[in-house]
Amino acid sequence: MKIAPFDENAFKMDHPRGTVSFNYLLMGDREKPLENYRYILGRQEADFLMPRHCHTFEQIRLPLVGDMNLGEQGILREGEVGYFPEGQTYGPQDDPLTDPKQLQLVLQFGGASALGMSAGRGRGPANKEAQAERRPIREQRFPKPRYNGVVISNPDHFNWQTVAGWPGVARKPIGTYTERQFWIEFIRIRAGAEWISESDNAKRLTVVLSGTGTVEGTDIGELGAVEADPGEKARYTATDELVLFTVGLPPIERPVEPDDDKFITVETDGGIRFENPKDAANG
Repeated sequence: MKIAPFDENAFKMDHPRGTVSFNYLLMGDREKPLENYRYILGRQEADFLMPRHCHTFEQIRLPLVGDMNLGEQGILREGEVGYFPEGQTYGPQDDPLTDPKQLQLVLQFGGASALGMSAGRGRGPANKEAQAERRPIREQRFPKPRYNGVVISNPDHFNWQTVAGWPGVARKPIGTYTERQFWIEFIRIRAGAEWISESDNAKRLTVVLSGTGTVEGTDIGELGAVEADPGEKARYTATDELVLFTVGLPPIERPVEPDDDKFITVETDGGIRFENPKDAANG
């Protein structure tokens, strides 16, 4: 189990465009691409522009402060949950800096296409080693998107549901997606109550949205993050009411009948594909 208290001083200018600072809350195992992930808290530091593009991996975004412009696909509002499927093109993004600065939870992980996820971090001005590295242009497969667009959910329109056997605990399921059947949910634990997160086969990645308490006896507070492996139990106890944001990641199962028609192949230097190849030269 990983328990990572939030460190306000851990932001780094690590976005390729140089306008977003990253705070790496949790990182997966870079030696295991299918299981690898990055959990980032992104803070906008200047006006942000990004051409239309897509990724080889999945993304879940939760704006905590401010909105996110998705271009033709609309706006991801503060407090909404956005699921950005692997291979799904979105943008162009045009987000002027606001006061207070936009702040967003971003989880990136390998999808059901079994392409996995690269080991690297960002390539912004804070990452001198990555900037100096010249990545070769090569052929890269991108999955065709399983959905027709970014999937946006408004948690305020979902109901809290009781959790049997756990007085003072409620769950708000947001959705289960793709063949991998990963899920997104909120958990609310009233002050003085406790709850155990457990799953026989799924890794659970949890961020504290509000409140204070403990997990397995270790203090946690707002924006603290927890990774619990399959079969591992994580006991949460709330001092002040806890609201948790959890993503469950079952293992990726390779398809019984691989189908190359479900992919496109393009030349790129990584896991991002710009709609206009000329945009790649700018980050």
